[in-house]
Amino acid sequence: MTYDPCKANIHSMCPLNNSVPITAFAAIPLAPHDVSGIPSIALGIPDLEGLARLQIFANSTQTQIGCFQAVMTNGNSFSQPEAVSSFLGVMVFIAVLASFATAIYGLSIPHMRVHYAHSFSVLVIFETLQSMFFSGALSVNWPSVLPAWWSNFAWTAGMFANNQIVRSVSSFTGNNVNITQVGGAGSVQINNGGGLLQQIYGRSLFDASLFQNTAGPLKSFTQRNAYNASDPYDYTWGGHPRTPGMPMPGTWPGFSGTLSLLNIPPAEAFTISIIWLLVILAAVVLFVVAVKLTLDLLIRLRWLKSDGFDYFRSHVWGYTISALLRTLFIAFFTVMTLAMYQFSLRGSAGPTAVAVIVWLIFLLGIGGITVYACYFRLRHGKYETGPDSLRFEQGTICGKVPFIATTRQSKIGEEEPSQRPYLFGTMPFVKVKYVDDDPNRDPVHLDEGYVKRFGWLSARYRRSRWWFFAVYLGYQFIRACFIGGAARSPLAQVYGLFIFDIIALVVIMKLNPFESNRNTAVAVWMLSISKIVTTGLSIAFLPAFSINRIVATVLGIIIIVVQGFVAIAVLVLIVLGVLSTWMSLSRNREEFPQVLEQIRINYFEHAKACADNFPPRPKKSKTKEETSEEPRQAMFEVRDVRRAPKIEDEGVDKFPDLDPPNMSVTGVGASGRRSRANSASSRFSVSSLPRTTRVHRASWSSKDIPLWDSEMNRGDQQRVGHSRASSLRLSGYVADAPGTSTPVRRPMTPQQEILEEPQVQQPDSSPTEYTDSSQAFDPEETKTKDKEKEGSTPATDTEPPEVEEKPRVESEAKEAS
Repeated sequence: MTYDPCKANIHSMCPLNNSVPITAFAAIPLAPHDVSGIPSIALGIPDLEGLARLQIFANSTQTQIGCFQAVMTNGNSFSQPEAVSSFLGVMVFIAVLASFATAIYGLSIPHMRVHYAHSFSVLVIFETLQSMFFSGALSVNWPSVLPAWWSNFAWTAGMFANNQIVRSVSSFTGNNVNITQVGGAGSVQINNGGGLLQQIYGRSLFDASLFQNTAGPLKSFTQRNAYNASDPYDYTWGGHPRTPGMPMPGTWPGFSGTLSLLNIPPAEAFTISIIWLLVILAAVVLFVVAVKLTLDLLIRLRWLKSDGFDYFRSHVWGYTISALLRTLFIAFFTVMTLAMYQFSLRGSAGPTAVAVIVWLIFLLGIGGITVYACYFRLRHGKYETGPDSLRFEQGTICGKVPFIATTRQSKIGEEEPSQRPYLFGTMPFVKVKYVDDDPNRDPVHLDEGYVKRFGWLSARYRRSRWWFFAVYLGYQFIRACFIGGAARSPLAQVYGLFIFDIIALVVIMKLNPFESNRNTAVAVWMLSISKIVTTGLSIAFLPAFSINRIVATVLGIIIIVVQGFVAIAVLVLIVLGVLSTWMSLSRNREEFPQVLEQIRINYFEHAKACADNFPPRPKKSKTKEETSEEPRQAMFEVRDVRRAPKIEDEGVDKFPDLDPPNMSVTGVGASGRRSRANSASSRFSVSSLPRTTRVHRASWSSKDIPLWDSEMNRGDQQRVGHSRASSLRLSGYVADAPGTSTPVRRPMTPQQEILEEPQVQQPDSSPTEYTDSSQAFDPEETKTKDKEKEGSTPATDTEPPEVEEKPRVESEAKEAS
């Protein structure tokens, strides 16, 4: 819509005169056909894309000599840094505390590393949030919803500043901030000495003598207050001017458009980030020292036991250095991206020189430490190469989607050719194997010297993937080159990053480096997939396509949904990480809520299995023969043949009801079998007596009387010998068996520092107690006498008597232990 101010009686603009200030108010009516192309939903969605533009043309040449542009909003926005950023900051700080607690608690360094590896990684959290923010560094035309969404995560990259910080840094960056300039003028001087530029965009368009007698009009003219709906004539300038160096209001091109919502000029982004990095490094030192002093105070007051934190308190400076290096490792991607973006701006010499120095420090410093960490472990060995082949086989994704899987021939086990997947083809490959000079050398995670020096790099990765930190550093450096260094080449930047993210997903998915499943779920799957989706959809925002802004907004909302799902998953895993840290800190204590006891047991077993680098459980393959149901037929099966007691067997104790309670085994005898304590068949029958009749010995002696008295006084309480646990795993964690003097599980103390594994306690019984009963059982005699009874008394019970079961119980208990 073209608006002629001269026809609206704005005489101060017709024509423009440097001696006549523009003092006018105009209401521009909009007809229905002017807004017919705007859907009704656009007026209610967050971050409405609307702008008002005022162009000024010269009467002599009819060319544009000035342009004022303002963005219009409806009050709804995805940008809520006060609420969202504050909440994320609190959650990240909780994750830092949980991870740090697992690193400082314990006495055994390998044991501490196990629990630290299974805490939620702070590196993964920051990488997730930083990757969302730096998605806006691609050189495309973003819809307004995306920069507003990314402004909630800017603090993770050190991108937050107020006007005082921006003005302080502007003197160093050469971006002279003149708040009297408005529009898109910036601070660049043209060849006429800034004549037209200053006259059009400057605020000193009038002679001070015009208002030298009255200060009121001058104050009213120079104020920059927001629009007052109650009194529309109470303002002279609505809104606030854009900081110099920013894009025009209502446009969000590339990284400068993302930074515009933060009120940070692109030329000052790197400098502000470095300032906050130095502040964070100082805060890390203070945090570690404060934790040490706090623990000293709690131990001095005897509110905390000292044995669990003694190692940290005696090595606090080593922890401080590791924490500083870990912080620099986390900040590597941010610093390298912003430094190379500073190179692409081709700005003043001061910020560029600082960017070069910092870039070299991080590349040579962090990169050199990474290379030395690999060399330190691999220096006592050599590499061997050998022929191998790469197999392309039929596989699936998520268990259902057909896909081509690759497997090395050397990794295939000894399995039948019929059980292998369909082979499409093979390709020659080279196998590289590291051979250590000392075959008995401790694994990398059990080498305390290496963990002390480089545990901040390798502690979270699996034993066979301890070197993944070097791969990760190279991966982040290449992404920084695409995002920051290729800012002037949008096509190469977007397409190259998209292809690289796909290749990185395949490689990281194949390596599967993390010990913890939570870190794997976020770093390997969720984060990688969200990067690919974000970069893939960003291709549509390239200037060459010029897509409709409504379509661009829809694609932007899809990106927000994907990244929001990942952010919510990270928050949930932070809460789970706090729970796992609580279990890790209680590993040396017996007191723990009974509801979570089994979860803690499973967590410790999983941590132990991952620390030992156990292979994954093989998947159960269901063949057609197994899945096909056979027709049911009438049939019976004889599982056991048992001899009935005889009168002449008086010397053999066939009645275990009188056995002492301390001869039983708790939980082991019934391992792997269904409990039949309440079934009728679990009570063996003797001759023709009813099942409810109590059976006594055929002959008595004086030593049997005390046992009989204890049996009669016991009542109907269940015997210890008949108690059966449903799982051997839980037998080591149940309460101590009554009547036994030996506890069924060992006490846990911080000095022992061993994982909470189920322990099976063998009964204190001599072999002679089972010798007599085993000798009384003659298989040949049983078969002969059972044939005589077969016609008159059929044996319907399949449960063997307890006296025959004891040798089997003892053997099972020994195997389990």
